[in-house]
Amino acid sequence: MNFFFHLEATPKPWSYNPSKWSQRICISCIAAIAVLIAVYMGFYQWRLIEYVWDPVFGDQSKQVLDSNVSHTMWKWFRIPDSIMGATAYLGDVIFALAGSTRRWQDRPWLVILFGIDVIPLGAVSAVLVFMQGAVVGSWCFLCLITAVISLGLIFLAYDEIWSCILFLRAVWRKSRSVRLLWDTFWGKASEIAYEAGESVIQQRKKRGN
Repeated sequence: MNFFFHLEATPKPWSYNPSKWSQRICISCIAAIAVLIAVYMGFYQWRLIEYVWDPVFGDQSKQVLDSNVSHTMWKWFRIPDSIMGATAYLGDVIFALAGSTRRWQDRPWLVILFGIDVIPLGAVSAVLVFMQGAVVGSWCFLCLITAVISLGLIFLAYDEIWSCILFLRAVWRKSRSVRLLWDTFWGKASEIAYEAGESVIQQRKKRGN
């Protein structure tokens, strides 16, 4: 059976499509800036460069990047913490650009994976930056910038993830089938999944009226 989707459909509870390209391109561009900043700091931790630009805290940035906390994380994961952050932000760029403008329904796994990369990892990254400053007693301007970016990405991405969760909940309520829910999560089309997606859109239309 063929299912035809209106790619710019607006799911509840929003008045816009949270999977629209303009929003996702904005997310990827902001995340790309964070990638460049994190790689720059990683170059310093790898000693590929000798200086870290910081117009606010000066040499405190070096103290943060050379702290015992950073060295401990390096020993645990075998790479500098800045490079780990760059990898996570690069994931945000890739996941933001993948899929259609209705991926909240036709690629739930992609949206959920995107959400895991943006929300929990972004929140942990931001908390670690602030905690590191408090523990070390020094602050890093570029680290704070990446923490702010992480929080901004959460704000920009949560709406699409929430719509995807509401869609999966609608599939479960209609089917009560773990197998069907699992298949839907991986993007397998079905009549129930199609109806669930349309019900999410229709509820939004009813509210709009």
